[in-house]
Amino acid sequence: MMGPKQEAQSELFYEFNLEQHVPQDHLLRSIDRFIDLSSIRAHLAPFYSHTGRPSVDPELMIRMLLIGYSHGIRSERRLCEEVHLNLAYRWFCRLDLTDPVPDHSTFSKNRHGRFRDSDLLRKVFEDVVAKCISMGAVGGERFATDASLIQADANRRNATPKDEWLPGAIEPEEAPRAVQDYLEHLDHEAFGASTDVAPKFTSHSDPSSQWTAAHHGPAFFAYSTNYLIDTDHAIIVDVEPSRSVRPAEVGATRAMIDRVKDRFDLWPASLIADTAYGSGPMLNWLVEDRGIEPHIPVIDKTGRKDGTFEVKDFAFDREEDHYICPTGMMLKPYWRNLTKPRPEYGKDDHKRYFARKQDCGACLLKSKCAPNQPTRKIHRSKFEGARQMAMAIAKTDEYAISRKLRKKVEMLFAHLKRILGLGRLRLRGPCGVKDEFLLAATAQNLRKLAKLYPLPQTPNPA
Repeated sequence: MMGPKQEAQSELFYEFNLEQHVPQDHLLRSIDRFIDLSSIRAHLAPFYSHTGRPSVDPELMIRMLLIGYSHGIRSERRLCEEVHLNLAYRWFCRLDLTDPVPDHSTFSKNRHGRFRDSDLLRKVFEDVVAKCISMGAVGGERFATDASLIQADANRRNATPKDEWLPGAIEPEEAPRAVQDYLEHLDHEAFGASTDVAPKFTSHSDPSSQWTAAHHGPAFFAYSTNYLIDTDHAIIVDVEPSRSVRPAEVGATRAMIDRVKDRFDLWPASLIADTAYGSGPMLNWLVEDRGIEPHIPVIDKTGRKDGTFEVKDFAFDREEDHYICPTGMMLKPYWRNLTKPRPEYGKDDHKRYFARKQDCGACLLKSKCAPNQPTRKIHRSKFEGARQMAMAIAKTDEYAISRKLRKKVEMLFAHLKRILGLGRLRLRGPCGVKDEFLLAATAQNLRKLAKLYPLPQTPNPA
């Protein structure tokens, strides 16, 4: 028999327990155990006025943002609608059924104001990292680093060629917020001062973004998110935004390593990275300045494709400071006494070694050594010691393990774009990008903790 038609009936009183309507295995229940936002009110207190109307609870806004970035809801307008409708979201935000949800404009006002002035999102991220450390999810022995391109919120057609871009002609008072942010970061080592090479095009809406064709397709404007992770459980111990150029990404890794040491007293024994980080200065910084083993492929341009002798075919005598060629002849920096001292290394941080012309001219192997030059020359890097150490590490079994562990950071970037939906930025300028990257990394760490330490399963009632 067909049942009666269901019609909505209003009741004067409801008995409703929100706790009972959130599934025990819901992701937000697992995440909620690892969040402690009790200190953010004291952290933000100096940035609030002592008079006026009461503000929206900052803990509520942070919880809503964490929901958005952990579930791929990055539109704040849509986030407010979802929190209004979703019972689990209300439970996580400590909102009752009758409690109002903040307006979406509240997020923008606080983000551009007290959140950035107090660096609140950095504090929230570091509090989660500290929780990961306290629970034993961070070993601190092996770190890995890498950078990934994230498309900027900038139209490639709304840009100016580098010959026509004049930052000095911009009026800061009349410029949009992202342009003002660009002007404030012109001397920042991760943005304006990261390289002297001007990009081919500069975006009008987001000048700090980098014009790049790194994906070997159509060029676009982008930023780089730089991760420093602990390889035990792929916990992100630090994150830093930068321009999408190699010097900026390498500089971001240096900043993250030092910051993790200052914040958490973590000092890795080794750093795993790809070839982009294998330059002489970076390897020397790791080995000599920080005492970290570089499990990094070395950028080596000493090889030859014409079959002639390579640098590795020459023996180096460190004490006498000269090379010995395959026939036993020497290559020295100078063959005569200099009356005026000269710099040991050139502007490119390399030292030159030369063979004597008479030795090369009479050599039977000249065609296999320097067929197109009167003498053989060798350039030795100022950082050759660190380079040789990295090359020696590359022959060990530990290095082979490191190559596999490096995939963990690449998997985090894939998760960031495919699961969390951060393939294109919504906010502009270095500060906006920093906010997005910090929230996304915080969400990834919370989801990782929820996976590593699942809630105990409660037995089903009989």
